[in-house]
Parts: sequence; structure tokens; C-alpha cells
Amino acid sequence: MADQLEQARAFARLHVPGSPLVLFNVWDAGSARAVAGAGARALATGSHPVASAHGYEDGEKIPLDLALANLERIVGAVDLPVSVDLEAGYGASPEAVFETVTLALSAGAVGCNLEDRVLGTAELFTVAQSAARVRAARAAGERFGLPCFVNARTDLFLVTPAAEQGDALVDAALERAAAWAAAGADGFFVPGLADEAHMARLCAASPLPVNLFARPDGPSLVRLAALGAARISHGPIPWRLAMRALAEAAREAHGALAGLTTP
Repeated sequence: MADQLEQARAFARLHVPGSPLVLFNVWDAGSARAVAGAGARALATGSHPVASAHGYEDGEKIPLDLALANLERIVGAVDLPVSVDLEAGYGASPEAVFETVTLALSAGAVGCNLEDRVLGTAELFTVAQSAARVRAARAAGERFGLPCFVNARTDLFLVTPAAEQGDALVDAALERAAAWAAAGADGFFVPGLADEAHMARLCAASPLPVNLFARPDGPSLVRLAALGAARISHGPIPWRLAMRALAEAAREAHGALAGLTTP
């Protein structure tokens, strides 16, 4: 517990606007060791790669007990702080979020992602509903005796096409950031945000350190840092890169003897 407490404190200190924590998201103990060995300062799972690695679709399709067992193996394989993607908390109610976060902390996590989308829909929880869920996640950490880093994610920009993401949507995001900060969140994750000017405005105005998403077709990591990011996530991109490399190597191996004739 002492090590987990120190890791939790260290993890929070890594979120510095302009000098962000880079998270190259992992999905199992093997990928965790590879990323840790590449110089990571902390690790985070991504729900999509964890589900895919176990044969499930994203969206809380992987059973919670399996996801937690996987988390425990990741924590045991590395000497770094680990944050876990809990999607929508495996339950709509604050009570369900409290229980899920408590289980994640018991498995060794020092932080979690908690999103505001109603599972399986394009609908978002209201500001009040999502704040209550954030408050429950914070309470779980307090009850456990650990300053769990609650990275509150809004899907406002994921459910809105880039061409329709105007200033009003940034205003709505900042309203959520303010409510979540008051509820005890530690970070604000805005995947899907496309415009650099909006990124800069949000990073400057948010009461919480902002987590931006690194897209292959988006701004560079250096540019995201300059825009004010305190944390940069890669989500399913590392998984896709690994699977693409595996598939290409497998095709090469399977085709190596294609020209030979059998007797």
C-alpha cells in the first residue's frame, strides 16, 4: 500500500501543462513491460485494446472481473504507476462507480478514466449526473486511502462531427470541467477535439489539467504540448500498430513457401 500511495502521488505530479505526461496505452502485462522498457514514466490501459486482446468488443463487453484480473497482472509486471480505463464505470449509478473504482484500486491502479457517455448510446449523462459519478469515484479513493487520479472524460467531441465543433461546444465542455473539478476530478480528457485553437482555449480555461489525444493525422506531440496539454493519450493506436505488424509478419511467414510444390 505504501508503494501504491507513493505511485499515486508521483502520477499526479506528472500532469504538467506544457510538459505533458505521454501515455502510450497498453493492454496486457507483455505490452506493459515493452512500453515501460521504452522509457515510460507511467502506464495507462485503453478499454478498446484490452477488450480486443481478450476477444471482446469495446463498450464494457469484457467482464469486469476479467478486466480487473488483467489490470492486476499489468501492475505486477511493472514498477510504474498504472491508470485504468473504466469506460463508464460499469454501471450508471454513482454507487456502481464507487464499487468499480474501489475494485480497480484494490487491483493496484492509482488512477482511472471515467467517461460521461451513457453506455451503448450517443447520449451523455447530464452535468449533474456526471458530477455525481465523479464524486463517487473520488469518494472511493478517499475510502480506500489513496488519492486516485480521476481523469474525467467527456465525449462531447466524439459524438459531434469535427465540422460542427464550434465555440459553443467548447463552452459546454468547460461547464463540465468546472462541475467535475468541484466534484473532485483531477484531470479532464477531451478525445475527438479536432481544432487547435479550441484545444488551446480549453487548455487555458480548464480548471483541470487537460488530457489531449494523439491522432496519427493530428498535431504532433510537441504541438499538443505547446497547446497546453498536461497529458497525451494514444488510446487504441499502439494496439493497432502492434496488430498491423503482427499481421504483416504472419502474411510474410505464410507466404514464404507459397512457390514450393508438394510431392
